[in-house]
Amino acid sequence: MNRKLYIAILGPLLLSLGALGCTNPYTPAGNEGYVYERPRVLGQGGFQGVIAGPGNFGASLLRNEVINIDVRPQTYTEGFKILARDDLNVEFQVHAVLAIEAGHVEEIVLEHGAGDWYVRVVKEPFRTLVRRSVQTYESRDIKAQRPQIAADVEAGLLAYLADTPFQVRSLVVGNIDYPEIVTRAVEQKLASRQLLEEKETQKEIARRDAEIRIEEARGIAEAQRIINATLTPNYLQHEAIGAQREMADAPNHTTVYIPVGTNGLPLVHMPGS
Repeated sequence: MNRKLYIAILGPLLLSLGALGCTNPYTPAGNEGYVYERPRVLGQGGFQGVIAGPGNFGASLLRNEVINIDVRPQTYTEGFKILARDDLNVEFQVHAVLAIEAGHVEEIVLEHGAGDWYVRVVKEPFRTLVRRSVQTYESRDIKAQRPQIAADVEAGLLAYLADTPFQVRSLVVGNIDYPEIVTRAVEQKLASRQLLEEKETQKEIARRDAEIRIEEARGIAEAQRIINATLTPNYLQHEAIGAQREMADAPNHTTVYIPVGTNGLPLVHMPGS
């Protein structure tokens, strides 16, 4: 009777303890899981295996645990305020897309700080490469040289991470913010350039206008030359006689013509004069 009682009491208790002692580590999609056992009374502890997410490692009485590492590409942004070669500070951000090569989760956990791998391995070398590249340029040239700066930093980071499971997918230098003094100088330079271009345009218009006036003057001079060449005495006499005839034929006229002038041209007498 006592034995049956013990079994009835201890059986469920042992089953409950067993269930509470079991674990089933899970790794989500896009992650790799480093499965390990903490040292206890039973078991050796340490590395137990890897989970390629999504998935479970399986139930175990050893109370296994998991460290999940996201191996998908992630964007890491660093802000900078750097003294350029001309001793002016420029502010900007650099965005690096990094990923982890699959199958290296054990190395990352044991050698590179697990989830802190970016801070421990990449961050400071990344920032050093950016500073080194930017400081070779004058502040006014940095904006135009952003693609070259990005290429230089990416090449340096690729070389630095060549023997690690960390991959550089892309790198972009963000907008450059200049000090107010530089901004004003750039704005003044642009305004001066626009004014100069406007002056050049006005100069070109004035030159074209002058050319037009010259051509007009040449046309007038040529017309006068042609007219003067045709004003011979005979032509003038012919024109005068024609004019006199028209006036003589008019119904009401009081002008008298006396042909006693030079070459027979009449003298004109106006009554009352």
